[in-house]
Amino acid sequence: MTSMSRARVARRIAAGAAYGGGGAGLVGAAAVGLLLAEVRLARRHVGNGSSDRVPVADGVYGHAYDIPGELPLRLVMLGDSTAAGQGVHRSGQTPGALLASGLAAVAERPVELRNVALPGAQSDDLDRQVALVLSAAAPVPDICVIMVGANDVTHRMPPTRSVRHLSAAVRRLRTAGAEVVVGTCPDLGTIEPVQQPLRWLARRASRQLAAAQTIGAVEQGGRTVSLGDLLGPEFEANPRELFGPDNYHPSAEGYATAAMAVLPTVCAALGLWPAEEERPDVSRREGFLPVARAAAEAASEAGTEVTAVMPTGPRGPWALLKRRRRRRVPEAEPATPSL
Repeated sequence: MTSMSRARVARRIAAGAAYGGGGAGLVGAAAVGLLLAEVRLARRHVGNGSSDRVPVADGVYGHAYDIPGELPLRLVMLGDSTAAGQGVHRSGQTPGALLASGLAAVAERPVELRNVALPGAQSDDLDRQVALVLSAAAPVPDICVIMVGANDVTHRMPPTRSVRHLSAAVRRLRTAGAEVVVGTCPDLGTIEPVQQPLRWLARRASRQLAAAQTIGAVEQGGRTVSLGDLLGPEFEANPRELFGPDNYHPSAEGYATAAMAVLPTVCAALGLWPAEEERPDVSRREGFLPVARAAAEAASEAGTEVTAVMPTGPRGPWALLKRRRRRRVPEAEPATPSL
């Protein structure tokens, strides 16, 4: 699928989500029988060796930067098993801990992490998770990172419904005053045991949903980072290193790769990145595009950021597409409990 056709499909999905359309599934009806047969075969191999246990990483990171009287930055993770960190054994290997530790180092300020993500969650669980985040007993986070979408594809949730729930979550969090970064649906077409044609269908569905998620999130004031690298070409080329023992959830190195892609956008959203790096770099093919085109390009290239720059235009909102340089994120030190 070309970037232009993916942009058109993504725009239709996002419009259906915004205006209440039902929307067709991401995979054509003629392929459903074949797809289900392939899924049954794939399930015999994917998930073996998986553990439902998720390390608890909540707490405060970056105590070396503690200044008396200064409150820590508040980071919240929402989404599915990827946001929760399923597949690793130590809390410091989870994406939340990696991002909290990296953010503390850049901001030179402690970071308090809270994770409300739920393994197995689809986008419709974001309503519940946002309610937890915005409960009266909890202060409004400085920034929220949402990673969701893979289960929407594997459970064949209509994409308009998926994007509708994500957009509503971003809108509620932004209205409350939190910055929001969305890690869009990873490329499920690279899970090693999955065979063709399911691989092709999964890749197509994943990238279409990622592009539509980008439009929905950016139009509500969030930023997005494409997570194709999470289950993308880099993982396909080196699955033994970048996948965990269940061949589905990332390994510690895989989560570190994802955190490296997301951390610069988290810092930029909080105004912690150098101002000169916020301008588009033509040599890195960055620039201003209609949001649907930016979303389609981002879905094809992992680690690409999209953020709104103009609310209106002849072809809808415009966005800045950036390919930020990644920063290595070492495994986080154990957190101390929140006060």
